[in-house]
Amino acid sequence: MIDDTTKQNKSQPKEKIDLARMTLEGKTKGWKRILPFLGPAFIASVAYIDPGNFATNIAAGSQYGYLLLWVIALSNLMAVLIQSLSAKLGIATGKNLPEVAREHFPKSVSIGLWIQGELVIMATDLAEFIGAALGMNLLFGIPLVPAALITAVLSFAILAIQQRGFRPLEIVITGMVLIVVLAFGIQVFYAEPEISPLLAGLFEPKFQGVDSILLAAGILGATVMPHAIYLHSALTQNRVIGATENERKKIFRFEFIDIVIAMLIAGAINASMLIVAAALFFKNGLNIEDLDVAYQQFDHLIGPVSAILFGVGLLIAGLSSSSVGTMSGDIIMQGFTKMHIPLYIRRLVTMIPPIVLIALGINPTYALVMSQVALSFGIAFALVPLIMFTSNKKIMGGMVNHKVTTSVAWGISVIIIALNLFILYDTFWG
Repeated sequence: MIDDTTKQNKSQPKEKIDLARMTLEGKTKGWKRILPFLGPAFIASVAYIDPGNFATNIAAGSQYGYLLLWVIALSNLMAVLIQSLSAKLGIATGKNLPEVAREHFPKSVSIGLWIQGELVIMATDLAEFIGAALGMNLLFGIPLVPAALITAVLSFAILAIQQRGFRPLEIVITGMVLIVVLAFGIQVFYAEPEISPLLAGLFEPKFQGVDSILLAAGILGATVMPHAIYLHSALTQNRVIGATENERKKIFRFEFIDIVIAMLIAGAINASMLIVAAALFFKNGLNIEDLDVAYQQFDHLIGPVSAILFGVGLLIAGLSSSSVGTMSGDIIMQGFTKMHIPLYIRRLVTMIPPIVLIALGINPTYALVMSQVALSFGIAFALVPLIMFTSNKKIMGGMVNHKVTTSVAWGISVIIIALNLFILYDTFWG
């Protein structure tokens, strides 16, 4: 039976809780069994399609064609494992990653992790806010500063939806993700990519010089985000609570389906960005590094509809990602320190740096790229504790990682951390 104590996530509608109970008791059949467990991974997946991904994927496609398509596929396979570990931690313990860290690390370490987590959120908000403002600027011709202020109002509107519970937010975020899917799906249709080199880029891993390795590191760095790791454990910790270990294992199996679906969608969006850039820009000898230039070239090479689709995708990705970043910041603060500030105040404070940068005339694409560099500082601080905790039987009980899972997870963490260190070295000393 499901534990119906006050721990149960009250944002879940009663019918969803009842359906989850029936599923765990084996009373439901077919696709309906999955419904109560869908949603958390879609919210977390938004971090994988934020404006920072636009910058790296467009640059990779325009400079190297389909060469680095395999990096996106590999990044998403890594993401499936990482997000599944985060979800499993929340399901097994009823606590999120920052809460578990606070319980098992010294207070000084927890405070340090909280401070770096807040810096991660600032970098995340910078990318997402600037991306949304740039999308509005491209679509409607609104100057960047007024566009940033309008973006602020829209982000508050999304937070208002969150106040009604996670389920309404999940529906809105999923709808926004599907808009981005539609936008880039149509873009791929317009771009008419060549199938043979596309398949070669997907299934033949290789590089062309140091710059291609740097771009590959950028793709991976923009894909695996530390705040998504913190967030996913919080989204699953009280959503559906199993009273027994067997029930918790069942919940995780259903949540894994949610993760695979969401990551496949996020991976398809990222792949379509690179494919479109390769089919249009690389084919025409255009090296595109700025998103506003990409927007203009879509208009020039295909037509205004294509440019509008790109702008809509950028705007929606920025708005949806901004709400997820604010949620993650709240979870990080509460988990590591037990402190809490209202989400509206947090959102207001985190808006100030990007608005200031926009007002100073900083190149938006450059700011996006630098935000990804800043995010690379934080990945180890989220990923290493996650693997440590999910490999600890005292914490996880029967849901502890298998030895193979732990080995693969550590291997992935070494690759991700090494590539992020490479980004940092090249940025500051390369």
